[in-house]
Amino acid sequence: MDLQTMTYLVVGLSFAIYIGIAFWARAKTTGDFYVAGKGVHPVSNGMATAADWMSAASFISMAGLIAFNGYGASVFLMGWTGGYVLLAMLLAPYLRKFGKYTVPEFIGDRYYSRTARIVAVICLILASITYVIGQMKGIGVAFSRFLETSYEMGLYIGMGVVFIYAVMGGMKGITYTQIAQYVILIFAYTVPAVFISLSLTGVALPQLGLGADMSGTSMSMLDKLDLVVGELGFKEYSTQVMGSKLNMFVYTMSLMIGTAGLPHVIMRFFTVPKVKDARATAGWALVFIAILYTTAPAVGAMARLNLMETIQVGEVGTVEGNLAYDDRPQWFKNWETTGLLQFEDKNGDGRIQYYNDKDETFAAKAESYGWKGNEMVKVDRDIMVLANPEIAKLPNWVIALVVAGGLAAALSTAAGLLLAIASSISHDLLKGVFMPSISEKAELLAGRIAMAAAIAMAGYFGLHPPDFAAGTVAIAFGLAAASIFPALMMGIFNKRANRAGAIWGMIAGISVTMLYVFQHKGIMFVPGTDFLGDMGANWFFGISPNAFGAVGAVVNFAVAIIVSKLTSPPPEHIQHLVEDIRVPAGAGAATGH
Repeated sequence: MDLQTMTYLVVGLSFAIYIGIAFWARAKTTGDFYVAGKGVHPVSNGMATAADWMSAASFISMAGLIAFNGYGASVFLMGWTGGYVLLAMLLAPYLRKFGKYTVPEFIGDRYYSRTARIVAVICLILASITYVIGQMKGIGVAFSRFLETSYEMGLYIGMGVVFIYAVMGGMKGITYTQIAQYVILIFAYTVPAVFISLSLTGVALPQLGLGADMSGTSMSMLDKLDLVVGELGFKEYSTQVMGSKLNMFVYTMSLMIGTAGLPHVIMRFFTVPKVKDARATAGWALVFIAILYTTAPAVGAMARLNLMETIQVGEVGTVEGNLAYDDRPQWFKNWETTGLLQFEDKNGDGRIQYYNDKDETFAAKAESYGWKGNEMVKVDRDIMVLANPEIAKLPNWVIALVVAGGLAAALSTAAGLLLAIASSISHDLLKGVFMPSISEKAELLAGRIAMAAAIAMAGYFGLHPPDFAAGTVAIAFGLAAASIFPALMMGIFNKRANRAGAIWGMIAGISVTMLYVFQHKGIMFVPGTDFLGDMGANWFFGISPNAFGAVGAVVNFAVAIIVSKLTSPPPEHIQHLVEDIRVPAGAGAATGH
């Protein structure tokens, strides 16, 4: 069966599963729509949480970042997984004990302020919209390459599928759909990795294959990769860092506290029956996430090695050393048609010279070879996971499975984000502020209408992405880190934090982060370019815009604490509420509706 037919079959079957689950688990009450009736088992919830959080960025982009940035891209592995430790220890059980539906609802009640709740809604929407744009891009890219549709048509199909199962099922439908999506995406990620690891090293587990010797040699795969990229002027794969050590540290912290502050992830902890189940959910989610995240370094390394050896077919500097453009493999031609892979014959010799022409030492050697510059003028990082099975000449069913996995990752996260946006509008703004007497049936209808509007808005931004958000979802983590995380932390652990402190802290944190991002939007990381872009001389202590969320969080904490000290303390009942949330930290049933 040809690749396109196989892809249509596998992707179509996965979509049918999602829609079938939506009909089976459709929401009938607001409790079903917002928190799945608070009856999800922690193992199931951990799997759904993993799918909710492992977006197109994790499935498609992360291994590409690792492929081209090596050790420096470990900030994503450390930051995105470390955030779950913070969630499990500092936030999830206490928020579940509080027993509400949404993050803004907790902030509004804890800080006894409608204004605080509205500010939290605005911060939530800014972070979620920024994040969901990346998922829409992933959907469009996967469709345009493998289903031979336009980017726009792929986006419309993805929107339609999300509309059916998210609007109909709410959190209940999304939860069980995400369980199916996790199974699909994890198989899609690990099966090709096993095949390629066996091919290159003879070791089935990619995690072990990364450090194993290449088949028929006494050189490990990492050593081989270091040698190959070093010969062409690229930084050594296993030792390169991302800017300065300070930037790596701040970037990791931004991703950690951003993960712990993402509203669509936090909402998942409201869906379990008991407080202890919230902590168990975080533990299981980390286990399920670790399967992909421990595989990603191997996938990235194998993809980079396969790409380099496809193009560099002989000794560097010799006439026969570079692949003749007319002899390029079929996968190369396929990705050229998408515009995500581009070649320019700068010296007219009909061969592909792929090297680091920004390295002065190697550039001098390249000039002596008669090379006129790097001729692979575009290698989009986002194609590496999707192209890797083709490069390795794996069976068509494996390639089709990878496409279905990439779409599952993008759709699962998009659904969670859209539900967070919709619930903040229908539950927090409509019922919580403007129409508190609205009936449950009317609120459920409003939630579905808000979900449909959120899908339409996400589709629009997917088609017309704003400059500041088109590059990376890391900014979304920065916005969540700078606004929501400090408000939650102080709401749980600081009885003295009051409404004025929370409001001004959130405004200050998200404002300084967005201003920094907008100021440097032209020199931040975007897929297909160098990792740090142009390191601007006016960066704050060399901190990249994507990492600035941690600085925004410090600003938020500082402003909130200072303002709280200068203004009246919270009412007595609010201080008792904070104590009740934390003590006892037992495993009994949660209070609240």
